[in-house]
Amino acid sequence: QVQLVESGGGLVQAGGSLRLSCAYSGRTFRNYSMGWFRQAPGKEREFVAAVTWSRFTAYADSVKGRFTVSRDNAKNTVYLQMNTLKPEDTAVYYCAARGGNVVISSASMVESWGQGTQVTVSS
Repeated sequence: QVQLVESGGGLVQAGGSLRLSCAYSGRTFRNYSMGWFRQAPGKEREFVAAVTWSRFTAYADSVKGRFTVSRDNAKNTVYLQMNTLKPEDTAVYYCAARGGNVVISSASMVESWGQGTQVTVSS
């Protein structure tokens, strides 16, 4: 069974940065592709970024050039570095996992979810 625990959320001013971490436990991490999603109040959960087990990365257009996803297989951790944050980035951010070498680009592809971490960007 896979467990995911996010950390690193908080309150930041527009233009600032945060780094989210997702600690993975369970089956062999290097065999899993990982992703980040977010959900703002009253909106559906949306794709943010993904990294496959072969380290291919993908991003939503809204965060491309500002966010960077990475993974450290030695630490069983995936990161989301968020720079130049905007108020519209405010949401609960969720870590996601799926076995295999796939880009997790939709919520329907996710096998395991973390509990989420709140990111609030003030203007």
